[in-house]
Amino acid sequence: MPWFEGFVRALAWVAAVLFCAAGLMLTYEVIARYFFVRPTIWAAELSQLCLIWGCLMGMPWLLSARRHIAVDAVIRLLPQAAQNRIEAVAMLMVAAFSAIVAWFGWGIFQDSFERGRTTGSMLDLPSWVVELAVPVGFALLFVQALIETLRSAQGRAADRETVVE
Repeated sequence: MPWFEGFVRALAWVAAVLFCAAGLMLTYEVIARYFFVRPTIWAAELSQLCLIWGCLMGMPWLLSARRHIAVDAVIRLLPQAAQNRIEAVAMLMVAAFSAIVAWFGWGIFQDSFERGRTTGSMLDLPSWVVELAVPVGFALLFVQALIETLRSAQGRAADRETVVE
C-alpha cells in the first residue's frame, strides 16, 4: 500500500512539527512566567495537546521503521524463517492490542463529545479534542501492524539495521 506508506510518513512529519510546536510553546511559557511574570492560560494545555497527538500520530511510522523498543537478542539467533514467523505473530499481537484500544478509545471520545465535557482548565477545551487522538492513532497503528504482519509472513520484514530514517 504505497499510498498508506506516504500517508504514514506525512503523519510522522506532522508529529515532528507538533513536537517542535510544543517545545516552542513551553519555552514561551517559561520566558513569560519567569522573566515577565505574565503566565499564559494556553501554553501548557496546547503543548500537552500537541504532545499527545504527536505521539499517537507517530506510532504507525515508528512501527514501520522498527523504532519501537524490541528485545530480540534470542530471536536474532534463530534462522530467518523462524524470525519472520515470530515477527508476524508479534505484529498480530500489536494489531489486536491496537484494535482493542481504538474500540474503547472511540467509546470514551463519543461519550465526551455527546456530553460536551471540557478539560476544566482556564482554556476549557472540549475533552474530545484530546481523546480523539487515541482511537485515530491506534486505528492507524492497527492498519500498520496488519501491513507489517503481511510483510513478515512474506519474509519482507524491515531489518532494524537497514531501515533508513
